[in-house]
Amino acid sequence: MSKNNSDIHRAGGSGSGEDNEPLPFVAPCNELALNAPLKWLRGGWEDYKKAPGLSLAWGLFFWLLSSVIAFASWKLGGWVLLLSMLSGFIFVAPLSAFALYSVSRQLCLGNKPTLKQTLIAAREPFSNALVFAIILLLIFLLWARAGSMIPVFFPSNSDAKLLDFLIFLGIGSLVGSLFATFTFSASVFALPFIANRHVDPVTAVVSSINAVLRNRWTMLVWALLLAFFTAIGILTGLLGFIFIIPWLGYATWHGYRDALNVTQWPSLPRME
Repeated sequence: MSKNNSDIHRAGGSGSGEDNEPLPFVAPCNELALNAPLKWLRGGWEDYKKAPGLSLAWGLFFWLLSSVIAFASWKLGGWVLLLSMLSGFIFVAPLSAFALYSVSRQLCLGNKPTLKQTLIAAREPFSNALVFAIILLLIFLLWARAGSMIPVFFPSNSDAKLLDFLIFLGIGSLVGSLFATFTFSASVFALPFIANRHVDPVTAVVSSINAVLRNRWTMLVWALLLAFFTAIGILTGLLGFIFIIPWLGYATWHGYRDALNVTQWPSLPRME
């Protein structure tokens, strides 16, 4: 079987496991080259060019959603709430990509993706996605609570010395980084796994974390690229997200296919 046909089988095949054989607790992962994220970005950009209208439509939707959240945050709480919501974007943004994974999945199967297909495909794993959303929400609330407790143990005021301020800033960044790292590891491959196969959220999360730990340097490169493009989106007044979010969603799909061997799990229905 050629590499392309193998990839299509993995993306949308019926699965090679027998019904009477128990599925493994974790999906086998592959060893990823350090420059693999660049290949994922190229694959994502190719998908964008193959479905430019649909990609632009979803990009506009995500831009509008981001703008409404940012505007409401600014009006209700000023810079503090706005920065909190932008930080929270790291936690909840992956959930918005289910429709984008469907675009890449249909292209991988040789189909022309449509808006109707993406909406139906996003509905298929809804129950598992809802469980994942609740988990991410709990993590975000814990992160927000931990962040609010930092001033209690490391108070900072106008009379504080520069060293005290740097310690306060460093502790806050460290706490946020720990939560963000866990969320990234748990979701980066789990969500496209859920969007593609009949798999429970626990197996998807464990498989994602396992793949990240076994390819930590490659995934560090990918995390830095995500942070870089997210910063560009914010610095362009969120307008950059029109192109960035669909592109990164497609690239994440290619990363999932490159990292995990999921042929033992039954595929979700194909949207013809």
